[in-house]
Amino acid sequence: MMTIQPLSTEDAPAVAAMRQAASAHKGEALGPEARPMFDAMFVATPAEEDVQVEAATVGGIAGSWLRVASARPGACILYLHGGGYVLGSAQAFTSFVGQIAARVGADAFVPDYRLAPEHPFPAAIDDAVAAYRGLVSEGAERAVVVGDSVGGGLTLALLSILAADKTKGMVQPVGAAVMSPWTDLTLTGESFETRAEADPICTRGVLRGFSEMYLQGQDATLPDASPLYAPLNGLPPIRIDVGDNEVLLSDAIHYAERAQAAGVEITLTVWEGMPHVFQSSLGQFFAAERSVNAIGEFLRHRLETLSENADPSNPLKGA
Repeated sequence: MMTIQPLSTEDAPAVAAMRQAASAHKGEALGPEARPMFDAMFVATPAEEDVQVEAATVGGIAGSWLRVASARPGACILYLHGGGYVLGSAQAFTSFVGQIAARVGADAFVPDYRLAPEHPFPAAIDDAVAAYRGLVSEGAERAVVVGDSVGGGLTLALLSILAADKTKGMVQPVGAAVMSPWTDLTLTGESFETRAEADPICTRGVLRGFSEMYLQGQDATLPDASPLYAPLNGLPPIRIDVGDNEVLLSDAIHYAERAQAAGVEITLTVWEGMPHVFQSSLGQFFAAERSVNAIGEFLRHRLETLSENADPSNPLKGA
């Protein structure tokens, strides 16, 4: 289930430089006032050529389409961005998501789900569900879901919600890929201790602040908030990529263990020396390129492969 990717000699100097640059800001509390700064970090991701950005509304949720050249007909990606439920926007993530969409060969929709503290739980997951259902209602024949950080948590929560809707005829994603997913808002994973010094970006305190702004007193173990506690039976194949140097390492490992025990086809790759959502550092880390390429290959395969149990009249069912 788990693969360890060692830190390359080419990446070691870049990781050290990033760690030094980030050290002055580690542990700083982040609220809505940090939205421009957070967006600027992701805007800096190199854009892929031949990807067009279109403002759109899907399922009543505003966002952005990333249209790729020679997109696979009938296939699409739903991308749920990170930012602690407080930060991030569809527009800021267009370059990064465009890189993934180009590798997959499928158009991607990034919803601007509502952010906390203005819109607490369950606003974000409700919007994710609405966006997915909107894609299906607009004619998507095969879909995959992708997310980073809290977007990874939203992705995994969405999978469980959709799986519970199977009996109502709800069509299902054919796969999902998540990067550094936050799966447990109780903040009890052992890596909050074992990776506290190693993580150059995140701390338990910062994540607690995000959780409090999002939950606003609601139970952190609610499955729609913390997918680690959700039913995991009947989920499609999932790929998880996580850095070894991040406090959310346990969130990824524990979810993968539970998913495997539930019979889910799960792939977990741990990247030594890498920080939280290192994939967005394309052009800086060789590991980012390798991980995004592997994610693209996994998603492309999922969109190309029909499950033996799929309903021919509805290609999203049973896959």
